[in-house]
Amino acid sequence: MNFLTDPLDRRSTFRSANVMVYEWVGVKHASVDLVGVWLLVGLGVGTFTVGHTTLNAASSKVAKYEKTCYNNQHVFMEFAFDIFGFLALEVVDLLHIVQRVMHNNVITLRSMNVVFTRIDFAIHNY
Repeated sequence: MNFLTDPLDRRSTFRSANVMVYEWVGVKHASVDLVGVWLLVGLGVGTFTVGHTTLNAASSKVAKYEKTCYNNQHVFMEFAFDIFGFLALEVVDLLHIVQRVMHNNVITLRSMNVVFTRIDFAIHNY
């Protein structure tokens, strides 16, 4: 995202979005950031609660990127998941929206399977 550039350094201080969804909300584009959490690192440090570390990582990403995206007429969304299959509520909502759009605009189930297979592939290769 070229708009995430520090004017003094004249270079990007943020990495690019993992996925850019054009015209997600009206004319605003959505910058989607994959937040994959590998829970076994540091597991002995405290009490294990499913989803806690994932939600903390997602919250950190939102704090870092949301304001800059908003200031540049973009929507920021995190796609937070962990190795145990936990998905943040926002991810479930996003997948339901994608499913609904696909159902309303795509003729075949095969096409829907291709989209969700690609999402799954992106997560596995994160």
